[in-house]
Amino acid sequence: MENVVRMNDDTGLVASNIDEMSRTLALARDPELIAGFLYSLFTKAEADEIAKRWALVKRIAEGVPQRTIAAELGLSLCKITRGSRELKKDESSFRRMLEIAGYTVVEKKRKGK
Repeated sequence: MENVVRMNDDTGLVASNIDEMSRTLALARDPELIAGFLYSLFTKAEADEIAKRWALVKRIAEGVPQRTIAAELGLSLCKITRGSRELKKDESSFRRMLEIAGYTVVEKKRKGK
């Protein structure tokens, strides 16, 4: 009974499965297979949400104002602000993935500088 995963303690379950899926996706090296997997894994609504989050990160990286992104993608400013904060972090996974995908992150100048 000790090997049974308890659903009320999702921390280990989530971490181990995200880690395994990440390694598997990295090894697959087949965009069509990966897209098929993702569409099979997620509902249409979940796939739409994930695609919009990737789109918002790309738009932030281009330097597009957050309110413009919110209007374009129909997302809340909270989600966009979160994406912006993640992109600004040292060793940002968003930034690294954008760079792998061939995008350049536009550095916004802060007001007063």
